Amino acid sequence: MHELVATGNDRAAAKEVAEKLGGVCYLSDPNEQRTLPFHTLVRCVTDTPSELQPAAAIGLYLGFSRVIRERTVSSQPGDISPGITAIFPLLRNQRLTHEQADAHWRDVHAPLALRHHPGMWDYTQLSVTQTLRGQEIDGFALVSFESLDSMKEKFFGDEHDKQVIYDDVASFADPSSPRRVVSTETIFKSRPPSPVVNWPTG
Repeated sequence: MHELVATGNDRAAAKEVAEKLGGVCYLSDPNEQRTLPFHTLVRCVTDTPSELQPAAAIGLYLGFSRVIRERTVSSQPGDISPGITAIFPLLRNQRLTHEQADAHWRDVHAPLALRHHPGMWDYTQLSVTQTLRGQEIDGFALVSFESLDSMKEKFFGDEHDKQVIYDDVASFADPSSPRRVVSTETIFKSRPPSPVVNWPTG
């Protein structure tokens, strides 16, 4: 099932849209001093893209999600989810088509991420099929950790993990992809549905 993804900077608008549509809202740290590509991201399933316009000042995208790993800890609808989520906007390697880069991300990188990010407790790939507004984006990786300290200390287990991931990312993604956005997640109803897949880790 396709979903809509909106990026912007208006925190109040993002929360209002996500709550109205029963979607998911991601908000960056309000004290973040670095320049970020966006400060809010909203995900929802709707057949009326105009409903996301207040939260889509930066970009609006049509896509679908692949849940690679789902955390076992949950929260009540409307409450901030446990942990933090790093959002990585993805631009494809220019030597590849979108379809080629997306297939590599799904079939090769997902199993590597499960092996080489020891602290990662939740991982969703948002594959973009159409950019409706804003910068062309091929996808968003949503990578969650138990805490900010866990992300800093357990993003990689060791230098080998780091090298494997860096080398693989370079093979399908553009190094000029926008900076990651560290955020909190609030699920107002449920995450958009995605197919159940058993991802290999060996």
